[in-house]
Amino acid sequence: MTASRHVEQLPPTRQAEQMAPSTPAVELFGTRLRSDVAGISHRAAPDEWRDLAPEILRQRLVMEGVPAAPIGEAQIRRYLSALSRVTDMVQLIEPVTHCSDLYGWAGWIHWETSGAHFYAWEKPRLFFSVDVYTCKGFDVDTAVAFTRDFFRADPVVAKSF
Repeated sequence: MTASRHVEQLPPTRQAEQMAPSTPAVELFGTRLRSDVAGISHRAAPDEWRDLAPEILRQRLVMEGVPAAPIGEAQIRRYLSALSRVTDMVQLIEPVTHCSDLYGWAGWIHWETSGAHFYAWEKPRLFFSVDVYTCKGFDVDTAVAFTRDFFRADPVVAKSF
């Protein structure tokens, strides 16, 4: 009997245990499964957060705010390019943007040391959210002040980790 035929004959809950890992997360956390009362398998919760690569610098910053006016494509592109300079990141490509009829504008910029995502809504309210992820340190207060000023936003909240 071949391995593939053996997997096919296992109940669905056991088949997943026999599959090879297919994503980095599965490789890190394993394929641990648990069954609820009905016997339906669910992936177990990941391990408690800890730094798995302390030798690799990673800095994250989430900023959210209420802009003074709706935000469009040109403004997102200018903001992401300017944020590159403010945080001293090397910009590899021009910012990419997309507008969803359901969710509004999104933008992304690729830096040599990672990048940033930007999201803007007009409905149900004026609102923006920026996710910065880098492998190079930067000054959080400078990035937040720049974002507040650029969009004339009030309030702006931020979380760095």
